[in-house]
Amino acid sequence: MTIFVFIGSLLAAMALGIPIAYSLLVCGAALMWHLQMFDAQILAQNVIEGANSFPLLAVPFFMLAGEIMNVGGLSKRIVNLALTLVGHVRGGLGYVAILAACLMAALSGSAVADTAALAALLLPMMVAAGHSKARSGGLIASAGIIAPIIPPSIAFVVFGVAANLSVKKLFLAGIVPGLLMGVSIAVTWWLVARKEGNTPPPKASMAVRVKALRESTWALVLPVIVLFGLKFGWFTPTEAAVVAAVYAMFVAMVIYREMNLKSMYEVFVSAAKTTAIVMFLVAAAMVSAWLITVAQIPDQMVSLLQPFMNSPTLLLVVIMLLVMVVGTAMDMTPTILILTPVLVPVVKAAGIDPIYFGVLFVMNNAIGLVTPPVGTVLNVVAGVGRMKMDEVTKGVVPFMIAEFAVMFLLVFFPSLVTVPARWFAG
Repeated sequence: MTIFVFIGSLLAAMALGIPIAYSLLVCGAALMWHLQMFDAQILAQNVIEGANSFPLLAVPFFMLAGEIMNVGGLSKRIVNLALTLVGHVRGGLGYVAILAACLMAALSGSAVADTAALAALLLPMMVAAGHSKARSGGLIASAGIIAPIIPPSIAFVVFGVAANLSVKKLFLAGIVPGLLMGVSIAVTWWLVARKEGNTPPPKASMAVRVKALRESTWALVLPVIVLFGLKFGWFTPTEAAVVAAVYAMFVAMVIYREMNLKSMYEVFVSAAKTTAIVMFLVAAAMVSAWLITVAQIPDQMVSLLQPFMNSPTLLLVVIMLLVMVVGTAMDMTPTILILTPVLVPVVKAAGIDPIYFGVLFVMNNAIGLVTPPVGTVLNVVAGVGRMKMDEVTKGVVPFMIAEFAVMFLLVFFPSLVTVPARWFAG
């Protein structure tokens, strides 16, 4: 009955058109009423404590770093570098999008920010080169969702806080899976692009490549600083976010000089608005998370999934299929916040490494950003590229299938995640 109240109140509130954050508060109030412990003061205290977390400070600073990266010219130079390196091969602009997405993912950790930048810079070029607009938009959307997997990742910060796990370990465990997603998209693009018969642009000279590398060096140093700083313990993930934001601001204002005080104000406002949405979601979800523990819903879920508990792989397959279904109707952050307190105790009871599960869980939710009908990243590409939603959806299908294939590959071969994660962690 408790699970029914939890799910029923949440779905009912969402069906009435109540925003997700307020739906979570309604769900929390319904659970408190069901447990005969309703108290508005407890509700308010949990909301405040939900956002009162040092690791969550990483969210606004990574948001800020992503905004600065796009406005300050860092994204543009990374795309230009990728263009000079692989733009001349057949379907080269697609590989440029994939390579640039992987590099940009190591700067911001925001799928929406990276996708918007890639779509604005590369989509017109790909269409002018003769590529299908729908397929090009689908490629850019699928490449943009690598951002939540390759560190630094805002999604890993949110999951780590919700599950009380090490954000640093999650960051390091996401490197190889993120790169595998990029490889899967590249292979798929090779299969679909070779049928188009486009004439690739001329190969860039060595002088042009060296110039592009020199101009992008300042941007490329940022992920190196973050990853090495985390690996060697120079700073925490939260401190890494501050380093990333300050460094990006320095490069944008002093080195590239593409951001002034006026644009800096606009960047701060944009980052603050996005941060406010995420933080309110987290705060509201923590009410439900506390009540989920009080109501012993994880224990009930363990009982429901008992037939699968003796086979961790089968249990993960069932959970991944469940998350895939949820991802078609809900955005990544609320899905993480709602399901993490329920599922993490289940996987721990089954003897599954929670860090490994976190990588799969976040990857599944990231792919959910390109699954219709919601597909936040699909909406971004459709908006920037002035396309119909169904066009982008049709174009993203082969790449989405490839990314799901990688996810299930990691389900059946956990060592692809756990072995590199242990190596990166030293």
